[in-house]
Amino acid sequence: MSSEEPLEEFEKNPLETVEPIGRRVLIRKDEDKKETKGGIRLPDNIEIPTITGRIVTVSAEVENCPEIPLAQYDKVLFNPKGAIPVDFEGDNRLFVVEVENVVAVFRK
Repeated sequence: MSSEEPLEEFEKNPLETVEPIGRRVLIRKDEDKKETKGGIRLPDNIEIPTITGRIVTVSAEVENCPEIPLAQYDKVLFNPKGAIPVDFEGDNRLFVVEVENVVAVFRK
């Protein structure tokens, strides 16, 4: 058995889920805006960055901590400086974010 066989096996079976650990959540960032609020269409090379998204999953630590008011599917506002991009999907909109970098939750 060579040392490369486990790597080949790993490449044949791509990852199916990403589970954050510690005090972190996995967020799918909202699409970047292509139009201003006034209806002005922006060129394709200019985008208004968004820092909102939906929580895809939370770590076990966050789920079991009643002091952290975050749950799966919550729409949140987060600080992108602390966000770690996850190269898991082609659109690269997934980010692992520490709960301290989630600054607001949108509620109805």
